[in-house]
Amino acid sequence: MPVFNFLTQCVFDSGALIQLGKLAKSRGITRPFIVTDAGIKASGILAKVEDALGVAPAGVFAETVPNPTETQAKVAAQLYKESGADGIIAVGGGSSMDHAKAIGLLATHDEPLEVYAADIGGSKKIGVIPPLIAIPTTSGTGSEVSIGMVITMENGRKETFAARNLIPVIALCDPDLTLGLPAHLTAATGMDAMTHCIEAVLTPTINPPAEGIGYDGAHRAYGMGMLQRAVRDGSDAEARWHMMMASYEGALAFVKGLGGVHALSHAAGRLHHKKLHHGTLNAVFLPHILRFHHGAADDKYARLRSVMGLKPGADLADAIQDLNDAIGIPKTLRAMGLAEEDGPGVVEFALKDLAHAGNPRPMSAEDYEMVYTTALG
Repeated sequence: MPVFNFLTQCVFDSGALIQLGKLAKSRGITRPFIVTDAGIKASGILAKVEDALGVAPAGVFAETVPNPTETQAKVAAQLYKESGADGIIAVGGGSSMDHAKAIGLLATHDEPLEVYAADIGGSKKIGVIPPLIAIPTTSGTGSEVSIGMVITMENGRKETFAARNLIPVIALCDPDLTLGLPAHLTAATGMDAMTHCIEAVLTPTINPPAEGIGYDGAHRAYGMGMLQRAVRDGSDAEARWHMMMASYEGALAFVKGLGGVHALSHAAGRLHHKKLHHGTLNAVFLPHILRFHHGAADDKYARLRSVMGLKPGADLADAIQDLNDAIGIPKTLRAMGLAEEDGPGVVEFALKDLAHAGNPRPMSAEDYEMVYTTALG
């Protein structure tokens, strides 16, 4: 029986950051612990957040790494507890928001992080974490409204955690914070959002509201041309608004689940030393997965063509590849730094990833190997 959960308060508008102080107080946050990264601090956005907050934070952790790690989350969770904070404010992309969720979980739960992993039933062990306000500064992950987080574990896996208690109590979405984001990051994060919308639609899980939201997100990013506009002109406020909405919608949609693109991206992303961007991995894998699943969800492919403004019968994989080319996404995994010898590990971990279960057509190790080899170029 389908169960539908859309429970997060979202404050969404250009200039919405000014409401942060009032929103924090409304959720009982008087001594916030801010989680962000060095780039956000250097850009001046952290200072804007502190000004809008109106009170001195109990602590600031501004060293979040891309693809956040269990090791760093343990350190930051201890700092959170020592600071006397009563809530968390995450500022940045998906890494900062996922890291903040992990900090909240570790600060309030006693068992090792790995026991809470979704694929072993750990979700039911996740109780209430400190109130979390998430402020995205990219339009891609949608972590500000999602039930999940993805953490690179000390055991080498890139693990997915999912529970209602991981949903931020407030998503403060201010598209103005993405103005001027570099073109390559706009492209990579935008393709993350696009992939969320498409994969969520294609999963076999029955959830018509979430599916409808996914179609709308794909329409904004591709059909309305907003992703290309945002990449072309970082100061295009209208494009930034629609891309942040597409990102938000992508996360609402993937309560249905995800699929092979994310299984592969998570598996490749665990190679921390290669510093691979999750959204870029999604973009490179997406056309190949769409070709693999062609014929497995014909009605959904037809509706995706419609909302994306494509002709009936158009090749979705070719359309995505053309979009990738237009916005400067690398054509191959090899161009990102992956090689043949990385393939077996990627396939092994893809088969274990939670997203693997969401494929519209079952995928075997041989299928993932074929996709990886083709995408390698």
